[in-house]
Amino acid sequence: MHVKTLLFIAAFALVSACSSNKKLDENLTETELYQQAQTDLEKENFSSAAKKLKALETRYPFGRYAEQAQLDLIYAQYKSSEPEAARASADRFMRLNPANPNVDYALYIKGLTSFEQDRGILSRFLPLDMTKRDPGSARDSYNQFAQLTSRYPNSQYAPDAKQRMIYLRNLLAAQEAYVGYYYLKREAYVASLNRGQYIVENFQGTPAVADGLALMTESYQHLTLNDLAANSLATLKLNYPDHPSLASGEFKPLVKEEETRNWLSKATLGLIDSKHDTRPVQTQASKDMLNQYQDAVDALPPELYSEDMELQKPKRSWLNRLTFGLFK
Repeated sequence: MHVKTLLFIAAFALVSACSSNKKLDENLTETELYQQAQTDLEKENFSSAAKKLKALETRYPFGRYAEQAQLDLIYAQYKSSEPEAARASADRFMRLNPANPNVDYALYIKGLTSFEQDRGILSRFLPLDMTKRDPGSARDSYNQFAQLTSRYPNSQYAPDAKQRMIYLRNLLAAQEAYVGYYYLKREAYVASLNRGQYIVENFQGTPAVADGLALMTESYQHLTLNDLAANSLATLKLNYPDHPSLASGEFKPLVKEEETRNWLSKATLGLIDSKHDTRPVQTQASKDMLNQYQDAVDALPPELYSEDMELQKPKRSWLNRLTFGLFK
């Protein structure tokens, strides 16, 4: 069902792109061009509307629809999934019309554009973990919504912006925790400690504070700073007794340091480890390829095999089969 939906969307986008290549009549008046753009917006043909609104701005920069066309263009580009263009248009509107009563709207759409930039069309069909994505767009969106609520606290868009800011703050804190646990697994304990402290100091009130305290506790333990570890653990137990790291009231480390880990592995945060199994993980795709290869082998006539080949056949590794003998 998802594949069919994606194919439909792709076909619709292709048809829309072809239809949007039609040239605009140069004899259209300002009112006619604006009315056509409004019709496109009502029909949700946002790419065509954006094209006409840009033409309206170019042909009639000082006309009676100029400011409204700039606002409509921001919206059309946002709905057309053109985030960079929408933000640029919003910045341009605010620069050219600083006293316009709709500046708050431009700020709001700018924040929305950044908010949804990491949530492409695939996110509707694929389970994406936002805590593992680049936090750049989330941070930009938070700052833009913060600017809106600070400059225009009574704006009709302020309540929604505040709710989105709560989500974004929780998301940014969770992303910091994810990075902290990554450092912890790599035995970069000072780096994981710094991430935990940053969460506790800058994201109070978010669920990730508990993770920050757990990061601090475990990092201090590995660094043999026992007093500091005890303080962090006491704070964790007092405020977050149900945290997963606490089992029966005792702290359960998430990562255990390997005693046999060599100095090169520690110096490179685990990126280089002579004892690490570097063989590729067998994914579903590789399994499918192996099955297809084995089916082809089984379909060969018996006379094509020699006795030696039959004896060696069971001893071939999956990597050897997958690479058709290039690797043993």
